[in-house]
Amino acid sequence: MRSKSSTIRTHRTVTALAALLAGALALSACSSSDKDRKGSGEKTGGATGSTVSLPKLNGASLEIAAVWTGQEQKNFKQVLAEFEKRTGAKVTFVPAQDPIINFLGSKIAGGQPPDVALLPQPGAIRQAVQRGWAKPLGPEALKELRKNYSQGWQDIGKVDGKQYGVYYKAANKSLIWYNAKVFEGAGAKEPKTWKDLLGTARAVYDSGVTPFSVAGADGWPLTDWFENVYLSQAGPEKYDQLAQHKIKWTDPSVKQALTTLAQLWGKKEYLAGGQDGALQTEFPASVTQTFTGGDQPKSAMVYEGDFVQVNIGETKAKVGTDAKVFPFPAVGSTAPVVSGGDAAVILKDSKAAQALATFLASPDAATIQAKLGGYLSPNRNVAVTAYPNAVQQKIAKALIASGDDFRFDMSDQAPQAFGGTPGKGEWKDLQDFLKNPADLAGAQAKLEKDAAAAYGSGS
Repeated sequence: MRSKSSTIRTHRTVTALAALLAGALALSACSSSDKDRKGSGEKTGGATGSTVSLPKLNGASLEIAAVWTGQEQKNFKQVLAEFEKRTGAKVTFVPAQDPIINFLGSKIAGGQPPDVALLPQPGAIRQAVQRGWAKPLGPEALKELRKNYSQGWQDIGKVDGKQYGVYYKAANKSLIWYNAKVFEGAGAKEPKTWKDLLGTARAVYDSGVTPFSVAGADGWPLTDWFENVYLSQAGPEKYDQLAQHKIKWTDPSVKQALTTLAQLWGKKEYLAGGQDGALQTEFPASVTQTFTGGDQPKSAMVYEGDFVQVNIGETKAKVGTDAKVFPFPAVGSTAPVVSGGDAAVILKDSKAAQALATFLASPDAATIQAKLGGYLSPNRNVAVTAYPNAVQQKIAKALIASGDDFRFDMSDQAPQAFGGTPGKGEWKDLQDFLKNPADLAGAQAKLEKDAAAAYGSGS
């Protein structure tokens, strides 16, 4: 069992953000023109447009590692290019593999750790600290962090009260994206409850289009599906208890959530390619096949976070018109709001590494990537108008307005062996459940066995 300090205690309720998102996304707002965005002048958190002060680092070289690929990696490299321009340092992006803790362990064992790593789980930050890899943030980075982040986002990056992480990137993982043309043809409406979602799926199916793409080849989207259903159905207190393994995965509340998921996952005709096809569908393809194919795409809807927009950008669909979005429907009394994120953690302490962490904590860095799309920052001093379309602007505004009222991704809070390793733990167990959604008891037994082993070892 992990210590109490490893859990996130500041995120109290989902109600406020759920209400904000429901209102903000109900219209699935159409994209704003550049002219409209420049003219509105709307900002979050009183952004001042000030520029973070950075030292001159001529001749310094840095490596930063992350698991990001494709367009996301390309966009982040533009942020690094700005840091290079301002400081004179040279920054190399190092593509990492999941689980990143194992990747970093190999690099450290070989005497070649990156200077900074972007860690996608609070559990990974704790592991990096426990193994003596992570270095605390210096005064300049702390100053920038405290100026730009709510207390909740600061606390997620702490271990035993000391600040190690800067949450450069956030994710709203409680969104379902849909093909507007298919919905129009089916006469389908945006659902507000799980029952409504099943009705919408039926209407889409009756119109001749498969309702959902599910990225079963990647285990992590399956954990996100579960977390949204569980949070809405079991409530925040149970969610926190399961995240800390204070209740077992054999608990009746887990059975109830899996039973609810099986209402969709158990209908072969509702999944693009059926269960077998879903298990061969990787996340990028789950998105692109929803927004290609004209009137007959492979699916009408795809569940995942705001970052889906990066993959929609690889199609001809336009966010806000062809590709719209609604909040994950309420399964219980309240719609869920699950968040995730990636934190910059220093592994080789130096003036240059601290400067990079300071830059990533600033609105300057986040604004660059916000303008490129498919990105959401928890930095409250990034102007809403930096985001490239009205849908993303409203998602960003709701996130910042929520303050600390959300729940962080449960699998990201777990030890990596359970919640963050391809082909193992929760990822594999939910893949097995997707293949056979009738086996509720078997799924619960596997989940509890793997959770007990991982939490017991802390790995």
